[in-house]
Amino acid sequence: MSNYLNNILNGNSLKILKKIPDKTFDLVFADPPYNMQIGGSLKRPNDTKVKGVDDKWDQFQNFKHYDDFCKAWLIECKRILKDNGSIWVIGSYHNIFRLGYHIQNLNFWILNDVIWRKNNPMPNFKGTRFTNAHETLIWASKSKKSKYKFNYQSLKCFNDDLQMRSDWMLPICNGKERLKKNGQKIHSTQKPESLLYRIILSTTSKGDSVFDPFLGTGTTAVVAKKLGRKYSGIEKDKKYFSAAKKRLEEVKEIEDNYLDTIQNNKSKPRIPFGSLIEMGILEPGMTLFDHKKKYNAKIMADGSIKYKDNEGSIHKVAAKILGAESCNGWTYWHYNIEGSMLPIDNLRQKLFSKNSS
Repeated sequence: MSNYLNNILNGNSLKILKKIPDKTFDLVFADPPYNMQIGGSLKRPNDTKVKGVDDKWDQFQNFKHYDDFCKAWLIECKRILKDNGSIWVIGSYHNIFRLGYHIQNLNFWILNDVIWRKNNPMPNFKGTRFTNAHETLIWASKSKKSKYKFNYQSLKCFNDDLQMRSDWMLPICNGKERLKKNGQKIHSTQKPESLLYRIILSTTSKGDSVFDPFLGTGTTAVVAKKLGRKYSGIEKDKKYFSAAKKRLEEVKEIEDNYLDTIQNNKSKPRIPFGSLIEMGILEPGMTLFDHKKKYNAKIMADGSIKYKDNEGSIHKVAAKILGAESCNGWTYWHYNIEGSMLPIDNLRQKLFSKNSS
């Protein structure tokens, strides 16, 4: 397995995939050939030629040939995914519906389709169709029973305390990020690092392993390495592979101290306030205070607290004092330890750590 982690390989993806041990990776990101079926050349209004995707690797004899290819690599990607792993597959209108069909037939469990809205798409020069301004990503777990990873709290924080939506406005790869040689793009469909950053941040944790079966110029591996994940990928084209290898050598990893993601509330073990009392961490008769010591309440033997004529849970009594519908009592109430006021949530966090060790 060590040959495949923190390593990229040059060769035929299907042949190498078959050699990878079962259940090796936490996440797969696949950017397969789109089978775009472009016929003839595309020109701008000024009669200059548009460099589209006309590479041989994107050309298939027919839909059956493309379908057989997709099923083959999807089967192998499912095999090398851990039971609680997930997969992201990106495509355009040319192929995403065929991919979705195969993904469901192989009993992956689709979690979301995400629209990548390009804020700088290529225009439709002929004026015969809508400007194609988006690509579609399918996010699926290995099975319906998989306990897949989703860093909900981190994504919400990332998005200014709003739930992350399934339409992402991100630019296409351009500027200094776009790899070029002699003024020409090295890869016609290089994906922006911002797209992979969001995917890897949202569905993996520090130390997880990320695999890309069609690595191209290495964006997936580069971002995974930056974010402290183990990376792996396969690329057939020697020119692309060399570019990916060079990028990886130049990657500046984020310091380990800054790679943690916020733990989802739903993933934390539930510890009721009463547990602190029955375990002797807090005792009946002790006083709790708000952070300004303006209000105080006594702890009762049954885990309730009492403030004047108000008696109830730490949340209910705090809400009553504030005149609010609800309040998080864990952060509202404090205890006095050697003259310092600390939130009672500190005590709960100690229990979290004790229970998980």
